[in-house]
Amino acid sequence: MAQSETARWGKVPEITLGFWIIKIAATTLGETGGDALSMSVDLGYLASSAIFLGLFVICVAAQIRARRFRPFLYWLVIVATTTAGTTMADFSDRSLGIGYVGGSLLLLALVAAVLALWWWREGSVSVSQITTPRVESFYWATILFSNTLGTALGDFAADSGGLGYEGGALVFSAAILLVVLAWRFTRLSPTLLFWAAFILTRPLGATLGDLLTKPTDDGGFDLNRFLASGLIAAFIVLCVVLLPQRAGRHPGAQEASSF
Repeated sequence: MAQSETARWGKVPEITLGFWIIKIAATTLGETGGDALSMSVDLGYLASSAIFLGLFVICVAAQIRARRFRPFLYWLVIVATTTAGTTMADFSDRSLGIGYVGGSLLLLALVAAVLALWWWREGSVSVSQITTPRVESFYWATILFSNTLGTALGDFAADSGGLGYEGGALVFSAAILLVVLAWRFTRLSPTLLFWAAFILTRPLGATLGDLLTKPTDDGGFDLNRFLASGLIAAFIVLCVVLLPQRAGRHPGAQEASSF
C-alpha cells in the first residue's frame, strides 16, 4: 500500500460506530469465555489466566509482526485481552483477597502507569499514531490492563454496588453516553475520551455477559456459557465481515503529535 510523506495507514481500525459495536461484543465474549474456562471447566482463575495470557502473547506477537491492518487478527487480539482480563480481574479480586475495590484500584494504577510510560517515551498516547512496534506494544499493554480494570469495575457495580447485572449495564451505558456527548459538544481531548470510552465498554460487556449466563436466582438468564460464547463469537465474525473495517489513518512523523 502506497504511503505519502504526510500520512500513512495504521494497523488499528478507524474509530467508527462499527468499532464500538464489535468492541462491546468482544468484551461480552471475554466475560462469558473467561468464566467458561475458569468456572464451567473449573480450571480456576490462575490457570485460566495463564492460558489466556499465553494466547494473548501469541496473538499480539502476530499482530505486531503484521505489515498491515488485518481485521480478524486485530479483533482476535482484542478478544484475547478481554478473556485474559476477565480471569485476571477475578484472580486479583477474589483469589488475592483484596476485593473489588482493591482490585479496581490496583488495576487503575497499572493502566495509569502504562499510559504515563507511553507518554514519557513517545510524547503522545493517541491511537491515531500507532506507527512503530514499540508504540503498538504500549497500545496493547494499555488495552490488556484497561479490559482487566473494566471487568473489576463491572463486578464491583453489579455485586458490591448492589446494582445487579441489568442495573450495572444501564449505569455503564449512561456513562458511555456521557462520553459521547462530551466528544460531540465539548473540546475535551479526543484521546482522553477514547480511553474513557474504551475502559467503560469493558464493564458494560462484563455485566451483559453475566446477565446472559448467571442463574435466574441471581438475576441472570442462565444461558450455558459455551453456547453464549459461541453465539457472541458468531456475531463478532458477522460484524467484522459486514461492517466497514478500514485501517485508521494517522499523521506522519513530521506532524506535531497531540495528547
